[in-house]
Amino acid sequence: MTEDTISSTPPLTPPTTEEMRASWLRLLRSRRVGISTFYRLLNEHGSAEVALEALPDVARAAGAFDYQICPIGVVEAELRAAYKVGAQMICYGDPRYPKTLMELEDAPPLFWAIGDTALLARPKISIVGARNASSLGERMARKLAAGLSEQGFVVVSGLARGIDAVCHDAALKGGTIAVQAGGVDKIYPRENTDLFREIGAKGLRISEDPIGLTPQARHFPKRNRIISGLSRGLVVVEAAARSGTLITARNALDQGRDVMAVPGHPFDARSAGSNMLLRDGATMVRHLDDVLEQLSGIVGDLEQTLAPQTPQFEAFKEPPARTLSDTSQLHQMILNRLGPTPLAEDQLIRDLNLSAHQVSSELVTLEIDGHIERASGGLLTRLN
Repeated sequence: MTEDTISSTPPLTPPTTEEMRASWLRLLRSRRVGISTFYRLLNEHGSAEVALEALPDVARAAGAFDYQICPIGVVEAELRAAYKVGAQMICYGDPRYPKTLMELEDAPPLFWAIGDTALLARPKISIVGARNASSLGERMARKLAAGLSEQGFVVVSGLARGIDAVCHDAALKGGTIAVQAGGVDKIYPRENTDLFREIGAKGLRISEDPIGLTPQARHFPKRNRIISGLSRGLVVVEAAARSGTLITARNALDQGRDVMAVPGHPFDARSAGSNMLLRDGATMVRHLDDVLEQLSGIVGDLEQTLAPQTPQFEAFKEPPARTLSDTSQLHQMILNRLGPTPLAEDQLIRDLNLSAHQVSSELVTLEIDGHIERASGGLLTRLN
C-alpha cells in the first residue's frame, strides 16, 4: 500500500452521521492512505468503518507488518478543534461539495470550511499571481476581481500576499473563497491577519489539511490544484518563470479549465511566467470584458449582476517620524511597486496609501541612489 494522489472512481454516498464522518477522517488521516487509496478502500469495502478494520491486513499484504491505523484520539482532537473554531467538514458527495471539484481525479475526500458555504454553489473564477506584485499588477488584479464580483462571480484565490490578497479584498463584499495551505484556522501570512478574519466572517476559507496544521512549503502545490479546480477559469496576473502561480496554471490546464493571463513587460521578471502562458496559447486578458467573453457560457447562466458599490475614502493620517528601519521598508515598498513599465507618481502615492510629501522625499533619495528614473509627465521607472 503506497501513498498516491490519483483516484479511482470516488464513492457517491457521503457520510450522514458524526460517527461516519469521524471514520472518514480517521481513514484519510491513517499513515500511507492517500487520496487514491482512500477511494479504493471505500469502493472495495463499502464503508470507512469496514475499510478501517481491513486496513492492517491490506498493509501487511503490502509488506508493512507493524502498521497501525490513525489513533481515535487524534481524530477526536481534530474534531474538537474544528468545533472550537467553527469549521464544518464537507465530504465528497455532500450537496455542498462543489461539482467542479468532484470532476478532479484527485478530488479531496473532505475539506474543512469556515464561513459562508453557500458560496461553493455559485459560479466561480480563480485569480492568482505574484506575491511581490507591482503596483500595475495589483491595480489590474483589483479591477478584475471587483468587476467579476459585480458580475456575480465568486473570486477564488490562495490568501497569499500580493495579487491574492488584493483579489480577496476587492471581492469581499460580493463573495470570495480563500483556499489555504495548512489548517483552515492558521493565519498565513501574518500580514493578512485582518483579511483572514474578514473572509471567515463575510466569505469562505477552506482547506483539506488537518485543523491546526502549520503551513509548510510542501503543502502549497497540492493546495493549488483546489484553487484551479473550484473554477471553470483561471486568470494569472503576474507570475515569475518558476513560481507557485505557474503550478496552479498547469493544474488548470490538466483539469481542462480556461487559462487566461495578463501580459506584462518583457523586462519585468514578475511577468515572465504570464508571458510564457500567452506564448503557449493562454487567452490574453487586457480588461474585464476579455474574461467575461471567455466565460460567456457561465455568464449566460447568471441571474442579474450586482450594482457597483460607491467607494469609500478615508483621509490620510500623518504618521510619526520614521526610523531608519521604517525608511528602508518604505524604500522597498516603493521599489516593489515599480518596474520597467512607467508608473505615474500620483498613482504610486495612492497605491501606498501615504501622503505625497512622505513618498516624494524618498523618491528623490532613490533617484539619487540610481534605483529609479523619472520621465516627463511624472512617470517613474525602476532601474534595478
